[in-house]
Amino acid sequence: MATKRSFWERHSLRVPSDGRTRAAELTLRQSIYPLCLVTVLFFLWGFSYGLLDTLNKHFQNTLNISKARSSGLQAAYFGAYPLASLGHAAWILRHFGYRAVFIWGLFLYGLGALLAIPAIIYHSFGAFCACIFIIGNGLGSLETAANPYLTVCGPPHLSEIRINIAQAFNAIGTVVAPVLGSYVFFVFDEEVALKNVQWVYMAIACFVFILAIIFYLSDIPEITDADMELQASQTHGTGDNKPLRKQYRLFHATFAQFCYTGAQVAIAGYFINYLTETRPSTSSSLASKFLAGAQAAFALGRFFGTGLMSPGLLRPRKVLLAFMTLCIVFTAPAITQRDNTGMSLLYVTFFFESICFPTIVALGMRGLGRHTKRGSGFIIGGVVGGAVAPALMGLAADARGTAFAMVVPLGFFVAAWSYPLAVNVFSYYKDAADAFVTAPGVGDGDDGAVGGSGGSDEEKGGVVTERRAEKAAG
Repeated sequence: MATKRSFWERHSLRVPSDGRTRAAELTLRQSIYPLCLVTVLFFLWGFSYGLLDTLNKHFQNTLNISKARSSGLQAAYFGAYPLASLGHAAWILRHFGYRAVFIWGLFLYGLGALLAIPAIIYHSFGAFCACIFIIGNGLGSLETAANPYLTVCGPPHLSEIRINIAQAFNAIGTVVAPVLGSYVFFVFDEEVALKNVQWVYMAIACFVFILAIIFYLSDIPEITDADMELQASQTHGTGDNKPLRKQYRLFHATFAQFCYTGAQVAIAGYFINYLTETRPSTSSSLASKFLAGAQAAFALGRFFGTGLMSPGLLRPRKVLLAFMTLCIVFTAPAITQRDNTGMSLLYVTFFFESICFPTIVALGMRGLGRHTKRGSGFIIGGVVGGAVAPALMGLAADARGTAFAMVVPLGFFVAAWSYPLAVNVFSYYKDAADAFVTAPGVGDGDDGAVGGSGGSDEEKGGVVTERRAEKAAG
């Protein structure tokens, strides 16, 4: 009886937010297993996102719908994100914990995948969009929890590196999906292709339900508000002392995420249309393979950008500014260029898009401390830009062609660029971004432990207590 009670206690989904755990003090070696498990989630939504870009063109062909209407897939998918990140997922995260949100998100993902099968059988685009909305809620839940989990679970000065490595596996998922789509969606007749889509979603549902069980049974550390406050204190991040409404850097990061995601999703969503219209004799199947190549460039950019952020090289804020600037530089001429030149420009744009999303997340949550969970909800909610920009681009593409419609993501890139510019120019932004990198006692040590060699819980708790006393005295 005692063993059974111990099992349920060990796997409880409710974790008090004011309790301390060891999660924020893990060494690099200790954090490997939970981070690897969470990284699987990044591959999942990368695959789902890449599949969506392929289905966008597939449904235009099989259901005879316009480009603007096909953007309903992106609208349903990304429109669900703020509902999850600011609503149900945020509530579960605050009242239960990260593990509960992981399991909830996987359940919604699997449910949406199962419901997609009858929608496909009856050729109902509207019903399929509703299923994508459920999947979007699941993935929005996963992102709401996974991004802050990666930034906090382990040495704080490596947070950008952790999240970019995980997002690199997200990029690998976006490569796999178009390759799959090129072979199972575009080379068969319409009926066989739709049946293949059904089998893909059945496989997705089975996999994510199994993964939910693995998350429940795995002993991964939870991260509480107290843990995040400790980590902010150790790195002299004092932003958590302000109320949430005064976290101006957070809201600017959210705006940047809205604009950047809108641009990224719009370009990827209409990449196949762009090639079939501007590159002579390019079929949808061949364009889908080229999309896989573009996503491979995106994945390569993630690994390259993460390498540039390694300790001793470049600060993440500088890499973000350089990469987003180059996104603007290479997107602009794609409006007027054609054939292989236009495609090459978009390939380079994909490469430089790579580190933007995760680095905005990591920098935007710098120093939030006890506001980290809610702050994550705002930044991930900014992903709703992926529902807005593709719709605008679809309207422009129907009216003037897909190449001209590249003005839409270009405008969104320019607006997003204001954040990396601010975080490199204004000390209010720079100080928070650099605190975690330059904070004393946050070196690698032997294992990359937070605070060097660590110490007992009592000693570390004492440090936090002393700093609170100093702040109060000040």
